[in-house]
Amino acid sequence: MVKIDPGRLMADLKRLRGFGATGPGVVRLALSPVDLASREWLVERMTAAGLDARIDGVGTVFGRSRNSGPALLIGSHTDTQPTGGWLDGALGVMYGIEIARALAENDATRHLAVDVASWIDEEGTFSSLLGSRSFIGDPVDESIRGATNRQGERLEDVLKAAGLAGRPRAHFEAGRQVAYLEPHIEQGGRLEAVGKSIGVVTTIVGLRDVRVRFTGQRNHAGTTPMAIRRDAGAALVAFITRMDDAFRQIADADTVWTVGRIDLDPGAMSVVPGAADMYLQFRDANVARLGAMEQKLVEMVRDFNAQHAVSVELQALDEPIDPVGMDAALAEHIARAAEAVAPGQWLRMPSGAAHDAQLIARCMPACMMFVPSIGGVSHDFVEDTAEEHIVLGCQVAATAAASILLKASADE
Repeated sequence: MVKIDPGRLMADLKRLRGFGATGPGVVRLALSPVDLASREWLVERMTAAGLDARIDGVGTVFGRSRNSGPALLIGSHTDTQPTGGWLDGALGVMYGIEIARALAENDATRHLAVDVASWIDEEGTFSSLLGSRSFIGDPVDESIRGATNRQGERLEDVLKAAGLAGRPRAHFEAGRQVAYLEPHIEQGGRLEAVGKSIGVVTTIVGLRDVRVRFTGQRNHAGTTPMAIRRDAGAALVAFITRMDDAFRQIADADTVWTVGRIDLDPGAMSVVPGAADMYLQFRDANVARLGAMEQKLVEMVRDFNAQHAVSVELQALDEPIDPVGMDAALAEHIARAAEAVAPGQWLRMPSGAAHDAQLIARCMPACMMFVPSIGGVSHDFVEDTAEEHIVLGCQVAATAAASILLKASADE
């Protein structure tokens, strides 16, 4: 069996944590100065692992094995949420580097090819899943021209300032890259709740991102009677209550929706808001249910506009992401590896979070595996995973990677 080096793995993970470390968490927004510095360091680590590494034209760090194919691509992302954890995405990238090293150090596997990627902007600072979308050949140039972050910086300008605009972009190599593996923290509490150490992912949920805009009339908060107000903020709050009730009629136990951001204009204590935006995301593994939720929103907006002085409109944000099943044959490699390394300590489960894997699955078979998140917490500074689970997960992933590649080589 291929053996990873736990000390080397943990040292690299902790060094990456240092880029943007904030208390127990990390602030490393895509293409920020600290993120760009971390990407230069990743190039160094991938190069030291024997890969030909570079930062591409959108900011993805890509390390290509010098071995001939078939190649297994292992990756995730290293950008974070504004209040991010140290393992979300980073775990999978550092697993990839460690697995490439471990396979190269074993006589039986040193000929196998592992490519490693740190996809840019999975978290959507500018444009969600930008790196993986670019890799599979989606037309991202329009997204790049139109994308800005919350500070108003234009993605196109940021790429130029970083010296990345015009660089070649990493792309899928048909005939060489035969499978994609994305190891990740669970970001939920299912594994911890049942006392398991490894999750073999069956499906990744789909999601929709929507802005709901309310337009009323700004006015004085002290002199405007309640009866004649066109308060966009109050309308937004009332809409959310109705929406929650409506979605509960459609949802099953795994359906989720979140109002993650609300903006009021002008946002002053003494002014009745004249406009209000809510940013809504909903997720489900059933594409028909996602469609039903979309339709319900349309109906609610129509009814609300017919009944209220405040007007409402919907706007889709980013492209819709549909649910994607993971490749069953690859999942079996992970399951067998988990049983060999941690007998009885694994289960099959869906992913409630979106991942680059669901886009990569459009061009090659893809799979994912999880390790537990302490307390089920992620997208927060306190996100963490026990070191024993980090190490165990990497050993399972390395065992599965060797199995996938040996099978692919035998089939050639």
